[in-house]
Amino acid sequence: MRMSVIGCGYLGAVHAAAMASIGHDVIGIDVDEDKIATLSSGAAPFFEPRLSELLQAGRASGRLRFSSRMEDAAGATVHFIAVGTPQLPGGHAADLRFVDAAVDALLPHLRPGDVVAGKSTVPVGTAERLAARLATTGTTLVWNPEFLREGWAVHDTLTPDRLVVGVPAGPSGDLAADVLREAYSSAIDAGVPFLVTDLATAELVKGAANAFLATKISFINAMAEIAEAAGADVTLLADALGHDTRIGRRYLGAGIGFGGGCLPKDIRAFAARAEELGRGEAVGFLREVDAINLRRRDRAVQIVVDALGGLVFGRRIAVLGAAFKPFSDDIRDSPALDVAVRLRGLGADVIVTDPAALDNAAALHPQLGYERQRDDALRDADAVVVVTEWDEYRRDLSPIHAAGLVRRRIIIDGRNCLDAEAWRAAGWDYRGMGRR
Repeated sequence: MRMSVIGCGYLGAVHAAAMASIGHDVIGIDVDEDKIATLSSGAAPFFEPRLSELLQAGRASGRLRFSSRMEDAAGATVHFIAVGTPQLPGGHAADLRFVDAAVDALLPHLRPGDVVAGKSTVPVGTAERLAARLATTGTTLVWNPEFLREGWAVHDTLTPDRLVVGVPAGPSGDLAADVLREAYSSAIDAGVPFLVTDLATAELVKGAANAFLATKISFINAMAEIAEAAGADVTLLADALGHDTRIGRRYLGAGIGFGGGCLPKDIRAFAARAEELGRGEAVGFLREVDAINLRRRDRAVQIVVDALGGLVFGRRIAVLGAAFKPFSDDIRDSPALDVAVRLRGLGADVIVTDPAALDNAAALHPQLGYERQRDDALRDADAVVVVTEWDEYRRDLSPIHAAGLVRRRIIIDGRNCLDAEAWRAAGWDYRGMGRR
C-alpha cells in the first residue's frame, strides 16, 4: 500500500520507517528541511533504539522516502497525520495549530476515496471538526491513536498490544476501517486486537490511557510519602500490591515521577477538555496526580540536602541521567534535569552525565556541568543522584563502588532501581524514595 506520514518528528519518523519495514511504500512529509535531509540520509534525528537500522533498510529498499513538499503525498491511499500537539503557552489545553495546518496543506492533494488517519493526540471532538472539512474532497477521516513508549517505539509500532481505529458511521467508515486493516495486516495476522470504534471513543482512548497510567504512578508515589512517614518500604509495598491481579506490578515503581513530552501535557489537556465539556469534576483528581508528580522532584532535592547535612553550597553532586527515561535522548520536562537545575540553584557544583541526552541537555541548560563518561562525573563527588534508570547505572556498579573515585559515599536512588542492601554493604549511605 502507498501511504504518506505527515509530520516526521518522534511519532511520524518511527511510524514511517516501521510501515516501510513491513512492505508498504511510504513517503514522510515535514516542513523542517534539516530533518528531512537527516532522515533521507538514513540517519535518525533523535535517539531511538532500532530506528536508524529501519531508516537505512527503508532507504536501501526504495520503499521509504522523505520530502518537504506536501504535493509528494498525492496518490497515497492513506495519509497518517502525526504532527505534535504541544501544550498552549500559559494554559493546559492542547495547541492544535500543527494539526490544522497539516490538514489544510494536505487538502488540495486528496482524492475521493482516500483515507486520512489521525495519530496525533488531540482533545475529543477534534476529529469530528476535521472530518467536516475533509468531506468536501470525498475523503474519509479516521482516528488511529498511537500508544508508543519512548525507547520502545519501534517495537510498539510493529507489535502493538492493540490497534484502535475510530471511524464515522456508515459505508465510508466501514471502507476506511478495511483500509486500516490492510495497512496493519501483519500485526493483525499475528494476533494483535483490532478495535473499531466511533471517532470520539478513539480520541478518548489515548487520553484515558495516559490518565490511568499517570494516576497509577502518582498513586504509588503518594504511598511512598506515607511509607516514608511511617517507616515502611514502598518497594516492598508495591511488590505486595502487584500480586493482586486486579492491580498488577507494572508501573508501580515509586521514585522521582514521570516526565517527557507526552504524559504531563496530555493529562493536563485531557482535564482542560473535560472542563470545556462541562465535566471537569469527573477528572478533578488529575490535578492532584499532577501535583504529586511534581512534588516528588521537590522531595528528591530535599533528600540530597538532608544527606549532605544541609550544606549543599559548593558541594560536587553527580547526577546520573538527563533524559526523562532510559533509551531516549528526550529531555522535555525531564525530572532528572529539573532536579539538577534546582541543586545548581542551591549553589551545588552539579555534574550531569547521560548515555544519549547530554548534547540536548547542555543546549538547554548550559549552566550545568557535563561529563560524557560516567566515571568522570563521579570523580570527587560528595553525592551521587540516580535519576534516570539506564542499565549502566543500575547494573554496572563496580566503578561506583570502587574506593577513591568519589569523595563521599552518598547515593540517592531517585528511581528506587538499585539494590539498597548491596550498596549499604559496600559502605555507602544509601537513600531511596520511600525505601528503608
